[in-house]
Amino acid sequence: MKIAIVKLSALGDIVHAMVALQFIKHHDSTIQIDWIVEEGFRGVLEHNPDINHILTVNLKALKENKKNIWQEIKKVRHYARYDYDLVIDAQGLLKSTITASLLGKNVAGFDKHSIREKLAPCFYRHKIQSPYDANTIDRNAKVLSEPLGFSIDSKQIHQKKAFLYFNKNNILLNDFLKPDCENILFIMGSTWESRNYPKEKFLQVADKLKQNILIAWGNKAEKEKAEWMAAHSAYVRVLPKLNLNDLKALIAQMDLVLGNDTGPTHLAWGLNKPSIILFGCTPVSRVYQTNINRVIKSTSIVNPYKLNKQDYSIQEIEVEAILSLWAEIKARYL
Repeated sequence: MKIAIVKLSALGDIVHAMVALQFIKHHDSTIQIDWIVEEGFRGVLEHNPDINHILTVNLKALKENKKNIWQEIKKVRHYARYDYDLVIDAQGLLKSTITASLLGKNVAGFDKHSIREKLAPCFYRHKIQSPYDANTIDRNAKVLSEPLGFSIDSKQIHQKKAFLYFNKNNILLNDFLKPDCENILFIMGSTWESRNYPKEKFLQVADKLKQNILIAWGNKAEKEKAEWMAAHSAYVRVLPKLNLNDLKALIAQMDLVLGNDTGPTHLAWGLNKPSIILFGCTPVSRVYQTNINRVIKSTSIVNPYKLNKQDYSIQEIEVEAILSLWAEIKARYL
């Protein structure tokens, strides 16, 4: 059986769907799995033994040049040559739905009560019900398993194997690691400023931990924040620009990943590495908490159907709450 999974973006969403791969293969090891993804996120899927082909699109570029739409349609139609028995749209957006429908006729996805873009299910032959405000990982697991005739329960997900893979060739990253203290990665950026914990409080955490604090960055603004922290703390070092392969390889060697609710922070869960994720204006139902993967949520109430980008309550999270939680994780589980 050949299946295509359409999950185009974003980084954290892709990670939260990838967990299902190992269970699909356990259910039927003969299933061939292809994954259609935005070019920029190919790296998170690479080297995964459960994926046969990673097929990319560049729909994001259409915002700049809509004339390229025919090129993208031609590309997806070419992918249809693999003759898929089943295509699963795990995203539920019109762009992913149209992509899925170009790949084959037997398409599965969320029903109209389970997604925001109500037109999308009109293209599906199999419609999966899962409340939009339910846990994101559970939703992904359901839409990727139910069309194949089995289910993935929360116990299985809690007992998952690490499912992110990488090439270890970048030895330069080893220069940033220290064997005689904790290696801790800070993820300070995200798509909205209201999702970001203040750099001043990150600095306080670094100075109180007194460990080897590394900061990853993805754009100029994040790099400037990282450099400001490094200039104000003897414990902080700024990493070079990393691709997704190197970011995975680095996180696999970290003692802790601390960051905002954003894709790079979620990689730690996929690698079974300790993490603390700070939430303000986004719902904690996006993640699974484990003994070593924990969250701290501000006091604001979040409506998952309509996020408030003006909710800056993440700034209220106390530095001591972070330090205390990390101490608890180490004492009880590490």
